[in-house]
Amino acid sequence: MNHLTTPATRPDSLTAALVRLIREKPVAKADLEAAALFTLDAVANSLAGRNSDPGRILLNWWQASASSNVAPEPERFAFLMGALCHILETDDLHRMSVVHPGCVVVPAAWALALKRKAGGRALLTAILHGFEAATRVGMAVGPAHYRIWHNTATCGPFGAAMAAGELLGLNDEATVDALGNAGSQSSGLWQFLETGAMTKHLHAGHAAQAGVKAAELAAFGFTGPPRILEGEKGFFRAACPDADPDAVTRNPGAPWQLTLTSIKPWPSCRHTHPSIDAGEELRARLLADGIAPERIAQVDVSTYQAALDVCDRSVVLSDYEAKFSLQHAVAASLLYPRVDFEAFGPAARAYCAALAARIRVNAADPWASAYPTAWGGRVSLRLDNGTEYVAERTHAKGDPEAALSRDELIAKAEMLLRHGGVDEPRRIIDGVLGMAADGPLPDLDMV
Repeated sequence: MNHLTTPATRPDSLTAALVRLIREKPVAKADLEAAALFTLDAVANSLAGRNSDPGRILLNWWQASASSNVAPEPERFAFLMGALCHILETDDLHRMSVVHPGCVVVPAAWALALKRKAGGRALLTAILHGFEAATRVGMAVGPAHYRIWHNTATCGPFGAAMAAGELLGLNDEATVDALGNAGSQSSGLWQFLETGAMTKHLHAGHAAQAGVKAAELAAFGFTGPPRILEGEKGFFRAACPDADPDAVTRNPGAPWQLTLTSIKPWPSCRHTHPSIDAGEELRARLLADGIAPERIAQVDVSTYQAALDVCDRSVVLSDYEAKFSLQHAVAASLLYPRVDFEAFGPAARAYCAALAARIRVNAADPWASAYPTAWGGRVSLRLDNGTEYVAERTHAKGDPEAALSRDELIAKAEMLLRHGGVDEPRRIIDGVLGMAADGPLPDLDMV
């Protein structure tokens, strides 16, 4: 493993500059505390994901191929934890990169920290590094990439490799190798949306696994392409027609990107959340005025184009399709007191179908121009007598500008853990949050 200490001898690259930027950023106590909350969110999502059809399939796969006598390899455990984390659509989202960093970075870091018996501070520092790498690459890919490629799947491997490299103690050159080989495994297409296939969960698991494997190989001297991002046959040239390479290292003094990441309050695609937020306000106003929802004649939703690209779906035939439907999500926010897991189930889909059919969606300014800096929208409804109600959101609940409180984050985690069958959620909650003071990793009993 002499690659751990060999000094860098190769020409500079964008990946090398990214590694230096990340490792030069100071880590404050508040950053570790924020990382612990995001880690809790990811852990809770992974455990909750077990209580789903895809989750049960993943666990059956794990049991069928697991050996009871051998501890699981980190990359395999990272795959399972990452795939489970991305099932229920309640994991975090970084707006500027359109990446879900937690479902990739936390599983990769957790799996290696378990193997190496790392303490909480080492794990959380690695997670800060991983979020930074995944989101900075994501901010550079450009909007055209997202129309075909799933950014979490394509940018996530960079974050997983960065986090894994920190826990493995790789020097800068070896970390560049790890990111190069992780980036060469970037993949993940949106085609699954056409049929509601389970592929999106595979994306997160593969990204976590690819990063861990690339970092572990780099520790043995396995080289990777240093110019994987900007090279003539690299990632940007292959899959990013309007890439912005400077975004990878732009504004190095900014806060850690983890602290600029949003946490979801509702179990659906993040693109639906500004409209859900506005819809809940309208429902409360209708109730206050004594108006029954049956009197809603028409609803118009104005938002940004990416939301339409992913979530313009007026007819939904499954829970998963409903989670990626602006029409269903808004109908649920107007008809139900709480948009929870049940709001996307069969009974809710049937109940919401008539109203969803009367919902029109379009892209319009100022929300179209503000994206991806701000994810907002406008919901307006017209009653049978012509009266109109309107609600707008510049940012969705859970964004840094409208952040969930610590108590709300803990309550969300407890709800997810109980959904996943955890009898004593406080043990895991307190254990994860205690890592900010360098406490040990709690036992998750994932499988």
